[in-house]
Amino acid sequence: MIPFLWVILNFLCKLLTNPREICHNKRGECMRVITGEMRGTPLAALPGEDIVRPTSQRVKEAMFSTIQFEVDGRTALDAFAGSGQLGIEALSRGAAHCVFIEKDAKAAALLARNLERAKCTARARILPGDALQFLQRQGESFDLVFLDPPYGKGLLQEAIPLVANRLNPGGLLLCEAPTGEALPQQAGTTVLWRSYHHGKTTVHLFKKPSEGNDA
Repeated sequence: MIPFLWVILNFLCKLLTNPREICHNKRGECMRVITGEMRGTPLAALPGEDIVRPTSQRVKEAMFSTIQFEVDGRTALDAFAGSGQLGIEALSRGAAHCVFIEKDAKAAALLARNLERAKCTARARILPGDALQFLQRQGESFDLVFLDPPYGKGLLQEAIPLVANRLNPGGLLLCEAPTGEALPQQAGTTVLWRSYHHGKTTVHLFKKPSEGNDA
């Protein structure tokens, strides 16, 4: 019964999205919001991986299972946003607001359509531009940050210390990287708390201590 329902959900995803924008990963999955108020909403991405490399449904579910009680009411940042699926998932699970950063114009336009499809534009803001440049500037801070940049360009190693300066006390940083890639264990008071391996992908969770808490 479950495989049959999976086929039906993928079929509906194809009907509800622009065929040129549908993204299926190597497992044949159609991207959609996993749970929350927007559960089941299909999300589109640009074809190929030259501009956007979508997080698989399995890895996305694993990422959010690590922070399932830490999303509601929080302010979020989805840097290197691509299709925006990580930030949209956070909004669906109760995040108060999410800023999305995407420098590619086509990807940013598709992200805007995904936000409209998920009916969450009122709690979202898209900033076109370079994520590293945004993080280098003085500005707003966040409770929850997602980093899923293109692989093999050293972007995580540059971004993690910058994000650490933008995290509120008690804030969390979730990042996705190829398994085996070396990342800093600490940036200021923000420390690598746990790593979760999922085949060729590893999800890393960094934590910044709450005020008055050095642990």
